[in-house]
Amino acid sequence: QLQLAESGGGLVQPGGSLRLSCTAPGFTSDYFDIGWFRQAPGKEREMVSCFSRLNSSVYYIDSVKGRFHISGDNAKGMAYLQMNGLKVEDTGVYYCAAGPATYYCQVRPAAYFNWGQGTQVTVSS
Repeated sequence: QLQLAESGGGLVQPGGSLRLSCTAPGFTSDYFDIGWFRQAPGKEREMVSCFSRLNSSVYYIDSVKGRFHISGDNAKGMAYLQMNGLKVEDTGVYYCAAGPATYYCQVRPAAYFNWGQGTQVTVSS
């Protein structure tokens, strides 16, 4: 079972930046779509961004477009989510997830079969 692990969360003021990382021992992202999700207290888990392996396309939810950037390093088996211009409403637990390689990555959490434990991101003044 592939176990992913996120890191890089923390407390940041509005307008600040964080870079989240996702890795797993022996993980190579060559064969998987990668998704970043978040879950705020009392809300459902939502897709933030994802990367489609088969055509290298990316997806962002409207609220993070122009502020967040998804990337990866296949050689290191790493995936990243660079978050700039953070807002209070970006607060939540952020998860990375791996799913089967597709041409258009899925926004449904159920489409992903491996998850990390999550990293807390708190945006507050």
